[in-house]
Amino acid sequence: MGPCRLSRSRTARTPTERPGGSVSCSITDGVLAYRDTGGPGAPLVLLHAGFLGSPMFECQLRGLRRGHRVIAPDARGHGESANATMPFRHTDDLAALLRHIDAGPAVLVGVSMGAMIAVDTAIEYPESVRGLVVSGRGIGEPQYRDRWSRELADTQAGALARRDIAAWMDTFLLWAAGPSRSLVDVDPIVIGRIRATAARTLAKHTAPEPDYLVPVADVATRAAGIAVPVLAADGALDAPDLIATVDRLLDVVPDGRRRTIDGAGHFPNMEQPEAYNRLVEEFVRELG
Repeated sequence: MGPCRLSRSRTARTPTERPGGSVSCSITDGVLAYRDTGGPGAPLVLLHAGFLGSPMFECQLRGLRRGHRVIAPDARGHGESANATMPFRHTDDLAALLRHIDAGPAVLVGVSMGAMIAVDTAIEYPESVRGLVVSGRGIGEPQYRDRWSRELADTQAGALARRDIAAWMDTFLLWAAGPSRSLVDVDPIVIGRIRATAARTLAKHTAPEPDYLVPVADVATRAAGIAVPVLAADGALDAPDLIATVDRLLDVVPDGRRRTIDGAGHFPNMEQPEAYNRLVEEFVRELG
């Protein structure tokens, strides 16, 4: 597999240059946008981190489409998908999408918020899931016992309360680096893509705005019933408090294993795409 390089260009690209042109399906109060490479291979569904969107998976849409049908939705309120106007759950949106495009059962590949959506879906819609790959999040909210994470979370919450978007963005980006690095240690193209995608999501929302997201109930207990294999593909440089949520998942699922990706923080698929793609492909092959 050749190296994947994220482009600096902000110009519009053709479907050939941007695998899986964006299309949409109707949901209860709007549309859910997604990218679909098509093809006869087993479906892989890429679930993005909070405030980001399908562009964070450019290297997976390119690198994994050779043997798989790769689908990358924008979650409700993110990217090109509609904002919520009534109570909803991300897992219900995902299940509706999989039915709409006849793509189940699928391997769900989630990063951060996307990992939690993957876990929720394995609990709520087990018939739609063949396996899970999670990165950076697992069960529950971080407890922020580490000083770096606690101060970062507090600073981010304070910036949001003041509606200081610039300060919020500067803090949000630090999660990509993790506690042992600064932003200058992360590929500037990766940081630029995170910044641009998060800014697009923020621009979709106004304050004050109701939060219509309904959490899935009792995930910590019900995760023990996840029958499919689970792979944790975590960045070695990610914050320990975030990785601890993945530990909680691996502690309860019957078939869980971890592979650590060197040289990556909270977004290993972006920083080390070749290594990340190899882990996903190996995992899918093991599923048979």
